[in-house]
This record gives sequence, structure tokens and C-alpha cells, in this order.
Amino acid sequence: MSAQIRRLSSAEPDFMSTLDTLLAFEGSTDAAIEVAVAEILRAVRSQGDAAVVDFTRCFDHLDVADMSALELPKAELEAALAGLPAAQRAALEAAAARVRSYHERQVQESWRYNDESEGMQGTRLGQKVTPLDRVGLYVPGGRASYPSSVLMNAIPAKVAGVGELIMVVPTPRGEKNPLVLAAAAITGVDRVFTIGGAQAVAALAYGTATIPQVDKIVGPGNAYVASAKRRVFGTVGIDMVAGPSEVLIISDGSGNPDWVAMDLFAQAEHDELAQSILLCTDEGFIGRVEESIARLLPEMPRRETIATSLKNRGALIHVSDLAEACRIANRIAPEHLELSLDDPYPWIDQIRHAGAIFIGHYSVEALGDYCAGPNHVLPTMRSARFSSPLGVYDFQKRTSLIDISEAGAQTLGRVASVLAHGEGLQAHARSAEMRLKD
Repeated sequence: MSAQIRRLSSAEPDFMSTLDTLLAFEGSTDAAIEVAVAEILRAVRSQGDAAVVDFTRCFDHLDVADMSALELPKAELEAALAGLPAAQRAALEAAAARVRSYHERQVQESWRYNDESEGMQGTRLGQKVTPLDRVGLYVPGGRASYPSSVLMNAIPAKVAGVGELIMVVPTPRGEKNPLVLAAAAITGVDRVFTIGGAQAVAALAYGTATIPQVDKIVGPGNAYVASAKRRVFGTVGIDMVAGPSEVLIISDGSGNPDWVAMDLFAQAEHDELAQSILLCTDEGFIGRVEESIARLLPEMPRRETIATSLKNRGALIHVSDLAEACRIANRIAPEHLELSLDDPYPWIDQIRHAGAIFIGHYSVEALGDYCAGPNHVLPTMRSARFSSPLGVYDFQKRTSLIDISEAGAQTLGRVASVLAHGEGLQAHARSAEMRLKD
């Protein structure tokens, strides 16, 4: 299979419009998916467990009588963990420990302070931080089984203090992934149901007789799952609706071209819609990367997916200098950004928009997917301009604490009265004025 990837130069007069066309991705699902998802949500909301069982029989080809057959006992999770080969168990536990250690540093604490400003004596303000009561975790099943997704979603939820974590994972034709079940055991998932698709999202969002309603749904899924998450947002919270995976590599030509080529492959093998882009100041190095791509691609088991991704959405781009590379990177706002540079640290502050920054030649993005420690659930489709990686803070909520003293009510009451009258809200004004002494 021949490797084709476009080569661009930032010096071309129409470069920015070409880049924007390359970045464009229509994330909405097609009309048939939307109609199907709407019907599934409606059925589960009105019929509960019966609808979930029916859809599971239909889509996952499981011959089950009722919901009791779709919940896995904790003993089965523990058995999956105990049955892993020693190397797999050690790797899973090592990754979990690193992810937990990183996220423990994200925990937010409640705080209060005394307002010492003039006329506010005795007033106290603050913020109360509370973990969510119950969270639903969607984990893809069957061939697309990702134990790393369990670690990255469940661990920050547990670190945050979430009261109950309910995992749903489809098991088409009864196919269970022992690594996924073992990851659920390691992370302390409370309940696991072998359901998937839009019906699983609906059950978590609305609740059924068997599955309690959650407060938030996290985790990746296919187009049906993404559509369902969009539709139930507001009834419950969601983490994000993610697009295809992305990597942007900034290079000064100091690295190994084989390494760079393989880093591009690592994203491209996810999906034909994944995006892999190189920005490089050294045109000769770009040529060597291109040679590496052609030589290494035939060795890849997922070479057809990689080739399609690189051809349709990949690019090798020559830039004038690293300052320009950083400006272009901020326009792209990638999910993953690798600074494949001889001296990367001076350039970190030039990056404003990226889900995660991998610093230096050894900080390969694949390590971030599994075991570096920071979360691999990252903003895609340029949403790094306004959103952040999944973290403990996504499983905690904040409540304002307002304790205004009698003295403070005199000061603030007059301010509020003026503003409320200005907005034409007389009851607001009177409510504040009634606390005034004169």
C-alpha cells in the first residue's frame, strides 16, 4: 500500500484557507441516526427496563429475560482481575497508580473568608465543594474495548468522592473483555451493566427500575452514543461530545524521522477521520519523515486505516520558524501537541490552546494515552480553545456560601436597591430595603 500525505508550506498565499479546509470536520450525525436515537430515548424513558432489555436483545444479540441478567456481580470483576496474566495485571495496576497520583493533586477544597471591607463587618463569604452523588461511565465494548478509558474516567470520579459510579459496557454476543472488567475492579466501580448504545445512555439519564438515574455521564462511544449524550444534556451533565482523535507535532528537525512517522501513525490508526499533522522548520527533515512513512506503513496491522487518515486529513507542513509554528498550533488548537524539539521549554508559554502538551522527543503521546498520569480524555475539534482535559473538577460541583451580617445588609442593601430599581424589579428592591434600619 502506498503512503500518501499532502505537503504544504506556510509561505503559500492561500495556506490559511487550505489549513482551515483541512481542519474542518462536521461533527453532527446523519438524520437516520438522529431519528433512531430519539426513538430509543423515548422508549427507554417510557418503558424503562423492558425497553433496555429489548434493545439489548436486538442490537447486542443477547438472549436475556430481564435486567438481572445484565448486571455483573463484583465477584466476576474480581475474577477477571485475578485471571489476568501477571504482566497485564502489573501494567494495569501501574497505570492506575500513576493516574490516581496525578488526579489526587486536582482535588478542590471548600473555602471561606471574612469580608473586611468597610461597612461589611461580620460578613462571611465562601465556596462549598461537593462531589457528585452518582455518575454513569460509558465504556465501548466488543472489538473496541478500552480498559484505559475505565482508568481515565473512573479514577478521577473516585478521587473526587463520587458516591456511586455505574459503568455500562456492551457485550455483543456475550463477548466480555477481561481487561475492561479488571480495570473496573481496580478502580472501584460500584455497579456494572452489560448494556450499550443509546439505550444505555437513556437508562443512565432517566433511570429505570433497576438502573438509578445518574447526575453526569462520561466516557466515549460511537455516533449513536454521542447523539444520545447530546440529547440528554440538561437532564444530566455530560463530559463532552468528542470528535476524531488528533495529534499535532512541532519539529525543528532534531528528532528521529521514524519516531515522528510512528507518532503520526499512532493517531491515524484510531480512525479514518483521525488527524495527524506535522509542522516543521526543516524541509529536509520533512522529506525524511515522508520516507519513513512510506517504509514503515506496510508493517502496520492497521495500515489501511492509517493510510486513509493520512491521505484525507493528514499534512506535513513546512513553516518558517518555531514562532510561526506556535501561532499555527494555536489556530489548530489540537487535542495532543508534541513539541519534538531540541530545546522545547522556551516554547511552552507560546502555546495557548492544546488539550495536552508532550514535551521533548521522549514524551510520546502514546504514553499519555495509558500511563503518564494526566487524563487522556481531551478536547477535540478545536475545543481546546475553551475547554480542558477531564479531571477531578468535572466530578465536583461548587456552591456559593453567603453569610451577610446586619452591618453588611445596610451597605449592600442600598447598592442592591439602586440596581434593582434600575432593572424595574421592585420586589427585589423592597426585599433588600426591608433589611435597612433607616
